[in-house]
Amino acid sequence: MGNYRSKMRALGHEDVKLNSGKRVRHSVGGEPPNKSIKKPKKGEVNFLPNFPDGHDATSLEKARQLLVDEMKKKNPDAVFINQKMDFTLSLRRKEVVMDKPPVSQMIQRWPALFVENQVSQEFSRVVGKNLKQEFYESLDRLCPKLVEIIRSKRGLKGQLLDGLLRQTKTSDTADIRCLVLRGLPILFDDNSADFFKTCFVTDDEDVYRHIGIGILCFTEEDVAPHPLTPSSVGIVLEGTLVMDNLDIPNAMCLLFGLTYALHLNYPKCMTNTFRFIQQVLLSIEKTELKGKVLTLTNQL
Repeated sequence: MGNYRSKMRALGHEDVKLNSGKRVRHSVGGEPPNKSIKKPKKGEVNFLPNFPDGHDATSLEKARQLLVDEMKKKNPDAVFINQKMDFTLSLRRKEVVMDKPPVSQMIQRWPALFVENQVSQEFSRVVGKNLKQEFYESLDRLCPKLVEIIRSKRGLKGQLLDGLLRQTKTSDTADIRCLVLRGLPILFDDNSADFFKTCFVTDDEDVYRHIGIGILCFTEEDVAPHPLTPSSVGIVLEGTLVMDNLDIPNAMCLLFGLTYALHLNYPKCMTNTFRFIQQVLLSIEKTELKGKVLTLTNQL
């Protein structure tokens, strides 16, 4: 295998060249062996693709600038944006994997990446799956059984889940999705209070500036906050509101896609929930189910 990797490195494969010298005692950069090894951790198919044939960083940077200019228009051309985003994938992956720029910088350099359609497209480019279709199909298939499990819980966990059940207004698909997605962290003993935050629509940015990664539920000042059906839902990354005007299921789906698009770690307070979405709902690396994710999957 080492000889195979050496041949790939000689041919210029970026995902192999990336860690060149890091696995030996006397590494090229003077770092300790195995320090900062960058590798796919969540089933990425295109972790660090090569530049397209006949193109380099300069030509891809020009295409990126065309994308930025197009996004400044009142009605951007969706077909043009999709073509250029496909074309510049290798440049974008090199940035997020190797340079790890802050989210605020990514918004400036790749504004199209924070459009709902492009989040799904980027997930497809990196993982090779249809994010929304597989997410909702799997969620709707498992919802009836998950609701049964939620109803069966007792004790403190059962009290928290019972509160969500009483707040579920109808048996519509949208309401059941919200119930299940808010109930999953409780089933896994994740700390959802650090992930789901509530604020008023009129609050300023200081309210969420300290949030590393999470979902923000907006409510009107004269209306009692409702955890399942807030007025609006937004996604916060590194203290920046990157997407808004969503609902809870859509926000969870898109945030999961953004963790792949921006090469982010799952939030520590919601690790089991995100692992469940990855391995059970989307069937990515499902062979390594562990702990509470495995327990709930066996119950399903």
